[in-house]
Amino acid sequence: MINNKMKKLGQEGSIIRELNEYGQQLKKQIGEDNVFDFSIGNPSVPCPEVVKQEIIRLTNTIDPITLHSYTSANGLKNVRDAIALQLNKTYNANISSDLIYLTSGASAALTISFNALLNKNDEVIVIAPFFPEYKVFVEKANGKLVVSNSDIKTCLPDFNDLENKINSKTKIIVINSPNNPTGVLYKEDVIIKLANLLKRKQEEYHHDIYLLSDEPYRELIYIDCKYPFITNYYDNSLVCYSFSKSLSLPGERVGYLLVSNSCHNKNVIYQAICGAGRSLGFICLTTLFQYILPICVNYVADLSTYKENKDLLYNALIKMGYQAIYPDGAFYLYVKALEEDANLFANNAKKFNLLLVPSDSFGQKGFVRISYCVTTKQIINSLPAFKKLKEYYQKRS
Repeated sequence: MINNKMKKLGQEGSIIRELNEYGQQLKKQIGEDNVFDFSIGNPSVPCPEVVKQEIIRLTNTIDPITLHSYTSANGLKNVRDAIALQLNKTYNANISSDLIYLTSGASAALTISFNALLNKNDEVIVIAPFFPEYKVFVEKANGKLVVSNSDIKTCLPDFNDLENKINSKTKIIVINSPNNPTGVLYKEDVIIKLANLLKRKQEEYHHDIYLLSDEPYRELIYIDCKYPFITNYYDNSLVCYSFSKSLSLPGERVGYLLVSNSCHNKNVIYQAICGAGRSLGFICLTTLFQYILPICVNYVADLSTYKENKDLLYNALIKMGYQAIYPDGAFYLYVKALEEDANLFANNAKKFNLLLVPSDSFGQKGFVRISYCVTTKQIINSLPAFKKLKEYYQKRS
C-alpha cells in the first residue's frame, strides 16, 4: 500500500497554487490583462544585473566539470564564510560559518530544522496567521503543531495566549517577520518580550526551547526600522533564509539554515541538521548558485516597485471602505473579508476576476491575502474590480 498520509497531501494540494493554476487557465480564456491574479508570492522584479553577469563570467571562466560538480553536503566553505561575513557586518551577529548549512530555499531549511530538533509528539507553536506549509513540515517530522492567536487588530503575538500554550512538550516557537500573509514586522520590543518569555519558560521546564526565525522577507521593510536579527536576542535560535525575494531568484531555490553561535549544544544541533539534510536528500545546494553567492550576497533586487504597489493598493482599498492590516514589509496585504466566510468572499471575488487567497489556510478566519508582487499596471487595472466587489456586497446588505 502507498502512504495514505502523503496521498491525502497530494489530493489536497495548496490553495495558493490551485488559485494560481486557475488564473493561468482563465488568462487563456479571457486574456491576461483581464485576470487580476493576486494568489502567489512570486517576485515580479528582475534579479540584480550582477547575478546575470556573474553567471556569464563563471560559465566562461570555470571548467564546466568543476562548475557543475557536487560540493560538500553542507555547501562550499567559502560560500558559508561570505554569508557569515555579510550577516556579521549587517547585524553585528557573531555568526560562525561552521554553523551554516546551505539549503534548497527556506522550505528545505525549515524541513531540515524540524527533522533535526523534533522527537515524536514534541510541540511546535506557530502564531496565526502563518504560512500553511508549517503544518505539513512539522507533522512530517512527527511533531504536533500548536496554534497561538495574534492580536486581531495588529496581527502581533498575543503574549497571554502564547504563554498559556507553552508547556513541557514545547520544543520550538516559529516566527515569520515580516510576516506572510500580513506583512507585519516584529519590531525590537516584540522580539525582546518574546525572548524574555522563552527564557523564563526554559527555566520553568528545565529544557531548551528553540526560536526558529523564518525570514525570507527581511530585506523587504517599508518603515524606518532596523531589523532585529534574532540571534542577538535569544541564544537558542535558528534562522531559515531564502534569496528568493532579496535576489528575485525563487525558482533557483537558494537559501540557508544557521544555528546561533550562542546556542546550547550548538555543534550537536548542527550535526543533527547535517543528518536531517542527509536523510531528507537535501544536500549539496546547486553548485552554480553557490559560486555566485560570494559576489551577490551583498546585493538586493530593486524592491521599490513593491512599496509603490503597496501604497497604491492599500490607500485605494481603504478609500473604498475596505479594512486591512497595514503592511510594514513583505509584499502581502491582509484584507478583512466583506463577510464572515473568507472562502465565500474569495469565491465571489472570482466573479470580478479577482484571485484572492482566503485566510483559513493561514490558520485564521475572516481575511484574504493579496500578493501585490505584480506589475503596477495590474494593481491599477484591478481597482475597478475591487470597487465592483465592494458594491456587490453593499447591494446584498
